[in-house]
Amino acid sequence: MQCSAFHPGGSVCFFALCAMRILTLALGLLVAPFTAQVQPPGKVYRIGFLSTDPPPARGWDALLDGLRERGYLEGQNLVFERRFSEGKAERFPELAAELVRPRVDLILVITTPAALAAKHATQTIPIVMTSAIDPVGAGLVASLARPGGNLTGLSTLVPELSGKRLELLKEVVPGLTRVAVLWNAENPANASVWQETQAAAHALGLQLHAQDVRGPQDLGGALALTAQVRPEALLVLGDSLLYMHEQHIVEFATQYHLRACLAEGHRSWPAG
Repeated sequence: MQCSAFHPGGSVCFFALCAMRILTLALGLLVAPFTAQVQPPGKVYRIGFLSTDPPPARGWDALLDGLRERGYLEGQNLVFERRFSEGKAERFPELAAELVRPRVDLILVITTPAALAAKHATQTIPIVMTSAIDPVGAGLVASLARPGGNLTGLSTLVPELSGKRLELLKEVVPGLTRVAVLWNAENPANASVWQETQAAAHALGLQLHAQDVRGPQDLGGALALTAQVRPEALLVLGDSLLYMHEQHIVEFATQYHLRACLAEGHRSWPAG
């Protein structure tokens, strides 16, 4: 099946209701070819779900509501096969293969490493991604206008927003010069985001102190090193691994009285 639309969008909350509604529409369009003919009695469609961790209940409920409106009910004619990497991106290829072997009808992916693993595992099963930071740069699609292949979804166009986030921090922190950055260099989508962030920092006269968090085991050390450089603000680049530990990062920012900005979700945390 060829997917012919990759929809660019603004920076959206990873599991915000509006994004899930758009995803539901995409799922409906992708599943439609399988149901264009007379459906065999008792046909059950299987959707693989590949993510770092389980999604927030609100977003998941929105997805199920949208599918229900189109006649797909979980437990009746729809079954989800869920696989979670638990913050270990190296597990995605194995988990994607588990979904492909029994041949699900469609794979829903969250985060670029999961999408890349699914794309490498199959060139025929449709893949839907809820939010891609840089799908072209990461090698997921040929272009936004003509993605080709079997993958479709949403692009958040995050790289272009890096400068705006640093500008925001500079506005709310008088005399800002040092900004700590948490990011996951192992996520291919973050390469362009990091380049844009560096360029924006240079233009704004800001010094960046970056810490690479590639797995759950790296966060404690990264935060300890961040505290040592005594930054005046904290920028967290969008990545599902870091979203898993959002509360921990918020507590760190509060403890050290840092203004902090999370790339996803339009959130800025005040010093407390």
